[in-house]
Amino acid sequence: MRLRRRDGKCKEIEDHAEEGRASIYPAVFTNSSKEMMCFPDFPYPEDYPNFMHHSKLQEYIKAFAQEKGLLRYIQFETLVSSVKKCPSFLVTGQWEVVWEKNGKQESTIFDAVMICSGHHVYPNLPRDSFPGLDQFQGQVLHSRDYKGPEAFKGKRVLVIGLGNSGCDIAVELSRFDTQVIISTRSGSWVMSRVWDDGYPWDMVYVTRFASFLRNALPSSVSDWLYVKKMNTWFKHENYGLMPLNGTLKKEPVFNDELPSRILCGTLSIRPSVMKFMETSAMFEDGTTFEAIDAVIFATGYTYAHPFLDDSIIKSRNDEVTLFKGIFPPVMEKPTLAVIGLIQSLGAAIPTTDQQARWAAKVFTGSCTLPTTKEMMDDIDKIKKKKLEWFGQSQTLLTDYITYMDELGSFIGAKPNILWLFLTDPQLALQVYFGPCSPYQFRLMGPGRWEGARKAILTQWDRTVKPIRTRAVSKAHRPQPFYDLLKMLLFPLLLLSVLLIFC
Repeated sequence: MRLRRRDGKCKEIEDHAEEGRASIYPAVFTNSSKEMMCFPDFPYPEDYPNFMHHSKLQEYIKAFAQEKGLLRYIQFETLVSSVKKCPSFLVTGQWEVVWEKNGKQESTIFDAVMICSGHHVYPNLPRDSFPGLDQFQGQVLHSRDYKGPEAFKGKRVLVIGLGNSGCDIAVELSRFDTQVIISTRSGSWVMSRVWDDGYPWDMVYVTRFASFLRNALPSSVSDWLYVKKMNTWFKHENYGLMPLNGTLKKEPVFNDELPSRILCGTLSIRPSVMKFMETSAMFEDGTTFEAIDAVIFATGYTYAHPFLDDSIIKSRNDEVTLFKGIFPPVMEKPTLAVIGLIQSLGAAIPTTDQQARWAAKVFTGSCTLPTTKEMMDDIDKIKKKKLEWFGQSQTLLTDYITYMDELGSFIGAKPNILWLFLTDPQLALQVYFGPCSPYQFRLMGPGRWEGARKAILTQWDRTVKPIRTRAVSKAHRPQPFYDLLKMLLFPLLLLSVLLIFC
């Protein structure tokens, strides 16, 4: 179901995906918790659930736009058909933007452009990689076109791809007398949104101290601890989900029901499809899935900006080539920025907010970019590190805290931990050992928000508020020193064992 803005109101207009626009299915919930995915100077209402239905997220974004007076700057029902350099670009850095509205085409000259269209618009449906698919007689669709389980009730469905969308769809279908198989090429770690002591996963996992440990420990120890933690909820090997390379820090799948549906027998995992027949599919292990009614490709998206010359963003080997994931390095004037063409274990809203803040400073001359050679060298260096950490298929994946701190340092918004320990120890403990929430990047520097300190010190209260709906004895709240001891104890014991026996 899509919502389009008309005459100041949001109206429901159709229940199918439209070409050139992002699309979601009705059952989408966020994978990042509210305290970790807010605009850094605009917390969610305390009664909002920690993981929200997409309609709640829409309400929040609308409230933000109204609070900041942004609606008067937004042109709804407007299609951008072309963005190209002006003839005077070498001098002015300006862009000509051609756009269509109400059947009329117009053009406007802009001093700078931010492309914020994301990377979940153009579906990747690799038909050529699946022999026999053209002979398959059942329904074939991409997850982008999935709008609910009603059309698949009582049917046999093959879902190709083990990402968040594929698992969401497979789990939803498996509740409705539908036999579902997920085919995966390489497996994946599956995480619950609920972590230690019942708190949201990212409030526990995405901390500065945890990031320090992951980077400071020897890779063999760090990898072992990572695999052990991923298998804490359930042993992935027993469920056919174990990744081919379990030590790669690839983006995990977030699904609280997948193991349960496998246990109940309504959903199972198979390897890659070797070939399709008219009504069935054969997998690489020789097994088959017969009488298939539908195949849903949850195979991700391609990166495309049809309104822009491809060579601007893909300046080398037809790959996305952007300095810090934002600026084309081969550009006479740094007046174009790509916002949101990146993935991390952090949330999109604070990441894109940080990107936009830096881009605005570059546009106005408050910040300058390195030379083209320096930017290309940095791109190569980061690409090599990404391959080691995440693998070839995760080219957009980035370490969240490292990236946010790097952008923060460019604009003077990176929190000074040492200074905080000297001047405000209570806040410093939460900043370093607690969740790396977006408010941290409004504590100091340009764009400083007076409410950032309070937001950090009360973030656990807002986390518990919507779930603690029955009066009970006082619940435990994570304590920095206690959690520090817990995190240090196991590595110290492990080190002792290594010293004794090695």
